[in-house]
Amino acid sequence: MREVDVAIIGAGTAGMGAYRAALKHTDRLVLIEGGPYGTTCARVGCMPSKLVIEAAEAVCGAAGFGVHAGAPRIDGVEVMERVRRERDRFVGFVLETVEGFDPSHRLRGCAQFEGPNILRLDTGEAVRAARIVIATGAVPVRPDVFDAVGDRLIVNDDVFGWADLPEAVAVFGGGALGLELAQALHRLGVRVRLFGKGGGVGPLSDPAVRDAAAAAIGADLPLDPDADVQGITREGDTVVVRFRERDATREERFDWLLAATGRAPALDGLNLAASGLTLDEHGAPTVDPLTMQSEGGHIFFAGDVAARIPLLHEAADDGRIAGDNAGRFPQVQTHRRRTPLGIVFTDPNIATVGATFAELSEGSCDFAIGEVDFADQGRARVLRQNRGLLRVYGERATGRLLGAEMVAPRGEHLAHLLAWAVQTGMDVETALQMPFYHPVIEEGLRTALRDLSVNLGRRTENPPRSIDCGPGA
Repeated sequence: MREVDVAIIGAGTAGMGAYRAALKHTDRLVLIEGGPYGTTCARVGCMPSKLVIEAAEAVCGAAGFGVHAGAPRIDGVEVMERVRRERDRFVGFVLETVEGFDPSHRLRGCAQFEGPNILRLDTGEAVRAARIVIATGAVPVRPDVFDAVGDRLIVNDDVFGWADLPEAVAVFGGGALGLELAQALHRLGVRVRLFGKGGGVGPLSDPAVRDAAAAAIGADLPLDPDADVQGITREGDTVVVRFRERDATREERFDWLLAATGRAPALDGLNLAASGLTLDEHGAPTVDPLTMQSEGGHIFFAGDVAARIPLLHEAADDGRIAGDNAGRFPQVQTHRRRTPLGIVFTDPNIATVGATFAELSEGSCDFAIGEVDFADQGRARVLRQNRGLLRVYGERATGRLLGAEMVAPRGEHLAHLLAWAVQTGMDVETALQMPFYHPVIEEGLRTALRDLSVNLGRRTENPPRSIDCGPGA
């Protein structure tokens, strides 16, 4: 039996981060991986999805500017060849990193617990570890209601393996992946209908922003955030979806049903019952987000398996924290977490920063709201991207910026500015003293900050939108 100080299960983003952090404390460690090397982000997540999205962006015409070209010809085979080719490049970078790790530290095989400190691999090898980091990621959720379609059911992982674009796809799930892929496939000429549930649009909790996002994206493709689906059946190689629309029942046929209904922690096969941890009804333990430690013991969780915030930068931080604490155990340290930041790469972008509207409302926080509608914002109109709504939240007592939700043109950049402002504890008046060039989308943020200042009682008026050489400047 191999004896180590730290065993890390999973070599994705969190696992690799945990390995590097633990290696600063001990050379007696192993990194165990039962599947192919390469992170979720590189293989089936953020990078290949953005390749599809950018292909779709290239299709958007210029007719609205008075520039008329021939109708675009979309070659689905070429589109998917580039997606796979570039995807494989990104995966290759990850493989180079893993192959740079000490070969004696890398173990291949699927691990499960045989006791609180003993792991058994499916190769037969056993490892006794003083501390263990679980970084096994997450797997797509496949609701039972989709069983009727059989092999016509796919998840986002499958899309990036297509050799060609299909004719029609029914997308179920109004979260980030569902929104991104539905809009991109639609723009690439695939007939798409997006069926949501419960009225949700991505991660948004602010009703005003959620409605604006549904309107903006719904203008681009058929979207029902709270679809009334009457039935899902299979006829030959066709998926038939029956649903209510405007008080009438309709049926549409699709080549595929894409289940973008979320991901769940990959805990199956670990035999966590033998770990000694207390598990909830879902078979998961409680994890401290500041230490990534479970029950104050020797087992740590990192990345999507920790069921905290399933984003790459958060997984990387989780891994660093878990690996550091596993390496230094029992002298565990708490780590400050970054300001929450989430971006959905739709057009317009959807983003959340810091505290959400729901968190502030449910926490009985005394806050005010400042907003800007991008319909008449100067730069947005120049770009013909004048759709969306940004709302910024500030604390009444101090004027401190607390968070924001938005559907906005180039919102990925606005979100970063706001995240940095929130993390540094900036207040609204300090933010308004920062430079704003003209004409830029960021002037829309200034409009929202001015509105917030008025609503916080700091200022008496928000200057008319006609000043500064353009509407909404």
